[in-house]
Amino acid sequence: MTSAVLTANPAAEESSARERALQRLVTAFIATGLVFLLLPGTFLGVWNLIAISHQRAVHSFSSAWIQAHGQAQLFGWIGTFVIGIGFYSLSKMGRLKPFVVSRGWQSWALWTAGIALHWLAGVYEWQWRMLLPLSAFLMLSGFLFFFSTVRQHRPKQSPIPVVQPKQMWMRLVMCSTFAFLACLLLNAAGAVYVASRGLSPTLPSALDTRLILLSAWGFLVLTVWGFNARWLPVFAGLRQPSERGLKTALAILIAALAVGLAGGSIACAALLIVAAAVSTWSLHIFEKSVQPAKMQNIHRSFPYFIRAAYVWLLIAAALAFAAALFDRNGGVTGASRHALTVGFLATMVFAIGCRVLPAFCGMKILFSPRLMFYALTLLNIGCFLRIVCEIPAYELNQVLAWRVLPVSAIAELAAVALFASNLLATFARAPAYLQTRKVDILRGLGMAAA
Repeated sequence: MTSAVLTANPAAEESSARERALQRLVTAFIATGLVFLLLPGTFLGVWNLIAISHQRAVHSFSSAWIQAHGQAQLFGWIGTFVIGIGFYSLSKMGRLKPFVVSRGWQSWALWTAGIALHWLAGVYEWQWRMLLPLSAFLMLSGFLFFFSTVRQHRPKQSPIPVVQPKQMWMRLVMCSTFAFLACLLLNAAGAVYVASRGLSPTLPSALDTRLILLSAWGFLVLTVWGFNARWLPVFAGLRQPSERGLKTALAILIAALAVGLAGGSIACAALLIVAAAVSTWSLHIFEKSVQPAKMQNIHRSFPYFIRAAYVWLLIAAALAFAAALFDRNGGVTGASRHALTVGFLATMVFAIGCRVLPAFCGMKILFSPRLMFYALTLLNIGCFLRIVCEIPAYELNQVLAWRVLPVSAIAELAAVALFASNLLATFARAPAYLQTRKVDILRGLGMAAA
């Protein structure tokens, strides 16, 4: 009956075919991001930390490996997720050209090749003077395919022409997109500089610090704030965010980035604390929900982990300020970055991802809410152990802290494995409507037999 209706309605059939094509595209981006998360991201990070803990000296380890790990986490994992979700979300929100799917696949191919070549150049140092700039320009090209598509986005027309200002969450996502572009331009400039003048595929410390600041706080934090403003009132039952408060947080964060890029680390860190606090207040994270959270097919701990992520954001900002004042061997700086990337960003992705990605990738139902809970719990335990031990290990050379650090890494690796396995098992399932139809058929057969 359904197929007959679709055949009789070519427009509906074309719309259904485009939806399936978009679902395949976003699934490819998410699966690729999971591969980068597992292998060059988390596994390489665990290997780095175990080696550093064994030698008890961070400076004795390859900086290129550490930077390759960070690149795979920031761009290979979350960056890939953002581009894939962006292609899918824009297609649902407005009018896009018919070639959006083919352009999405071109973006995926260029972006994936760029991330993989950067990891190859950084870890194996094979032909790195050629591969490092090539990888940077491939990543930039892949992003520009996405960026040009974003610029062609047009909102759906209302029957009554009304000029409506952009919602605050859209402004935040737009600002994060421009920050993403700035990160990739800075990365390309650094790759060309290192390839022409460097002795190894390692960015200079000052450039690497600025790239991390812009990537983590300018691109990723703004992206999370934007999607949180859009989704948390629905998913977690929170009050609608304060637009004035989010505008203030955005202005303060931009000022912090400008000061930080200019070299004012103490002032930058102080502004980051204020921006984090204002955004948390504006999103009503720690206020009582005004309506029940929508937790169908996910674990009921979802709202608690969302709030835990913002605790990590505030801790990351406070530690960044402490690092600007007291850091000597990288322990406080590392703890701050870990609180931000793992505590805030990864916790948010693990929680929100289990809520939205099954729907984006074919209207699936999450394979296991329990695996979602176990992954989030292990991730936060590992992050806590890492931050508590990294400062005394790096700064004070405490033996017990060095011994616990590998445990934190293994806990986080287990969390990542559970998260990836849960999503991959979800993608392998039939769409929700087919599962429901199958249950109805089995029930009908059972009643007939009775």
